[in-house]
This record gives sequence, structure tokens and C-alpha cells, in this order.
Amino acid sequence: MASVTSPVIFKEFCPLYYLLNAIPTKIQKGFRSIVVYLTALDTNGDYIAVGSSIGMLYLYCRHLNQMKKYNFEGRCESITFVKLLSCFDDLVAVGTASGRVAVFQLVSSLPGRNKQLRRFDVAGIHKSSITALAWSPNGMKLFSGDDKGKIVYSALDLDQGICNSSLVLEEPSSIVQLDYNQKVLLVSTLQRTLLFYTEEKSVNQVGTQPRK
Repeated sequence: MASVTSPVIFKEFCPLYYLLNAIPTKIQKGFRSIVVYLTALDTNGDYIAVGSSIGMLYLYCRHLNQMKKYNFEGRCESITFVKLLSCFDDLVAVGTASGRVAVFQLVSSLPGRNKQLRRFDVAGIHKSSITALAWSPNGMKLFSGDDKGKIVYSALDLDQGICNSSLVLEEPSSIVQLDYNQKVLLVSTLQRTLLFYTEEKSVNQVGTQPRK
């Protein structure tokens, strides 16, 4: 008897003009006209988050077809990484070229959800460009990595409005990827991949040979 194969679905891919048209291509700063580059991207079922070279985060709500903007206070610097999370509250973490990391707790219209935009800042442990961010599924833990090999753990208490951060690991090369699940942090650098067990503070390298 011949096996039954599932039908093939063809999809067309095209630029998201409705999103791109809501982001300016240039801004005016004094007498200068500054080109806006898109530098970071993350998506989930509710939002599309786009980071820019002018330090502005553009957050598009897919259900309401609305674009909102968030930025850091102080000097304008490029956003290098964004990471969305949808749990009890909608969260977005943002990293910049100088090592600043902030978490935005978004406003929700649903009953019992957050009704006021709040921002949490990771204290200045990172001193160089943020290259990776990873959430725990419940939004209480955020891990951030930079291009000097530092990995910072931030514990968030959204009810109390508290964010406590500490350096947990330092590698000799740039962090390129982070992923967290079940008290284990997967870390990839330019030289190696490892598993960091957050409870035991122990490291288990994946493979034996360094990357070339």
C-alpha cells in the first residue's frame, strides 16, 4: 500500500512593506541628516521587533497593526540584539553596541496583565557590544553575552520592579549564541560550544576540538 504524503503548500515571500514604511529611512539631528539602518530583528506570534542604528526600537503589534517606538535615554547608539518573550507578560530585551541592556515590560489590554510600560536596566557589567540574549520561559531570567566573551545573568522580579545582575561566565572569545532551558545555558563562542549548568556553576564542553 502506497504511503499517503501530506500536500505541499506553496508560500510567497515578499518584503513587509507595511512594516518598513512605518520606519523612517532618515532622521534629522540638528543640521545633519542621518541614515537609519536596521540592525536587529526578532519575531513571535504577537510582535515584530526591529532594532536600529539610531538606538530606536520599533515594535510592531501584529494583532492591532500598530507600530510603537522605544528608546534608551542618553546618547544615541546602535541596537545590536533584540529578544522577545511572550509569557504572562510580553517582554522585549534590547542590547546595544556599548554594552547597555534593557528590558521593556509591555502594556497589555488583557485583564490581569501589565497596564503600564516599565523598563529594567542591567547594571553596567558589559563594556562592549551585546551579541546574544536568552530568556527563561517564565521571564524571570535573562542571559546576555557580549563580543568580549562575558555572560551576565539578570534575575527579574516584575512584581517588585527589581533587576539584579551578575557576571556568571567569561570566555576568551566573542559570544555568538545563547539558549536557556531547564537550568542549562547553551553557549556558543567563536572558539567552542559548551553547556553551563546554572545551579552547579559547572561547564561541560561540547566536542573536544576548538573551532578554526
